[in-house]
Amino acid sequence: YGSRDDVEQAFLRRVLYDVVETTLNTAAVDETARLRADRGDSVMELIDTAVPVPALVKTLLTETPALLHNKNRLIAASARMRLRIVLSSGYVAVDELDGWVGSDLNHAVRLLNSDPLRDALKQREADCVLCVSEGVYQGVVRHGPLGVRPEEFHRVTVGTKEGPTVAWVHGEPGTPGSPEAAVAPGSDAPAPQPGAVHINGDQYGQAGGYHYGDQRFDFTGRARDERR
Repeated sequence: YGSRDDVEQAFLRRVLYDVVETTLNTAAVDETARLRADRGDSVMELIDTAVPVPALVKTLLTETPALLHNKNRLIAASARMRLRIVLSSGYVAVDELDGWVGSDLNHAVRLLNSDPLRDALKQREADCVLCVSEGVYQGVVRHGPLGVRPEEFHRVTVGTKEGPTVAWVHGEPGTPGSPEAAVAPGSDAPAPQPGAVHINGDQYGQAGGYHYGDQRFDFTGRARDERR
């Protein structure tokens, strides 16, 4: 991204937003069920736990690669976009300044910028590559929900500042042209294990993980019962 001029960067951002929006709409993620943070060359999405994670994974594995391929085949090679995508889950706090804070969010970013994920994209011909956290893999992917094949993911160990961590990358390791993967986020982008999201000091349920009982995000700020 940094090697492109301003015109190319602006174009890539429009492509990125279009791919992200279409992906989330296909996965039935309503605008009221998510929060977005723009990072210039990437996008992060916090997604309501009420959104079925299997449907999101399936969409990332099918719709997103197709969308990006369709975009890239119509533009010059110099302007084509390739994406690293991470789907994770956890606790995230949104403070009064609309800043996002949380070790689980840091973990997702570590996965996004990890060498195993960068290498996976370099070693294949696909336009994007998907990495899921250990929590998402064990909680959803390994059970093989409709449209998701756990055998197509391989385990990687990622070295981080906090120590080594396990993640799962879609596609065979080191094989060019291995099965395509895909996002909820962006040009270098993620999405949050079961965890509470705090917005302006109020706790709003679990972000991007599993749905227990009747917990929901409520971005309107209306009063509701809180549960754990």
